[in-house]
Amino acid sequence: MEVATAASSLALHRHTLVAPPRTSRNVNLNSSFSPRASLSTNFVAPFVGGSVSSDFSGHKLRPSSLNPASFPSSKPKRGVVTMVIPFVRGSAREQPPPDLASYLYKNRIVYLGMSLVPSVTELILAEFLYLQYEDEEKPIYLYINSTGTTKGGEKLSYETEAFAIYDVMRYVKPPIFTLCVGNAWGEAALLLAAGAKGNRSALPSSTIMIKQPIARFQGQASDIELARKEIKNVKAELVNLLAKHVGKSPEQVDADIRRPKYFSPSEAVEYGIIDKVLYNERSPEDRGVVSDLKKAKLI
Repeated sequence: MEVATAASSLALHRHTLVAPPRTSRNVNLNSSFSPRASLSTNFVAPFVGGSVSSDFSGHKLRPSSLNPASFPSSKPKRGVVTMVIPFVRGSAREQPPPDLASYLYKNRIVYLGMSLVPSVTELILAEFLYLQYEDEEKPIYLYINSTGTTKGGEKLSYETEAFAIYDVMRYVKPPIFTLCVGNAWGEAALLLAAGAKGNRSALPSSTIMIKQPIARFQGQASDIELARKEIKNVKAELVNLLAKHVGKSPEQVDADIRRPKYFSPSEAVEYGIIDKVLYNERSPEDRGVVSDLKKAKLI
């Protein structure tokens, strides 16, 4: 009995692989089981070699119910077009939104709108050097809206990022006009003050702040001592550069940055960080800017 069962199973397996006939999917369980009986459906198992025909062919992979052409009552729907919109020259109404950073760069405007981290420093240095290569006489406009190397009390990078930008500003031949358009805090205030004399400006609602460097040390006692000496050197360099551009003594600047010192645009003019405040002449009121400029003898 066991031999007959094994033989029938082998015969069934061989018969199914060689030629699966199309029969009904319903199987009569009450009928007597024969060793040569065939059991097949419309779904064919994977077969290697030869040709096997079944209803599961390539053109029927998607059911007809999912074919949009089979919906007689449905209205044609707009297809999704995936393409790149080409750039068209002309006015703003005649073209899609352009690459605004490229437009600013084309007009020799360098925009510092982030904290001073290495990637930002690298980009600004490259822009300065290229703009000098493009034209050595036309001025470069540096728009500043940055919190320096810190943000929310968290130190993001080293002060040397600002020193690198400062050195390149002094190295390139074109004059650099600086403008504070939001805030210039910490090392960003140094870059604002390092612009070409007479062309350092700010918008009326901007805020300027100077402060001493921030550092947090950890490690061995000898490493902490070395880091402490380095941060003192960085502070001394920052004080000397600020004193050079604001026209005050290093001792006074050192005393002023012991705690963060905030300036309104008019106060920054009096302190010497900027030279003028830009305001909208069409405004019905000057918000006190005109009087501040008169006090600073700029108008």
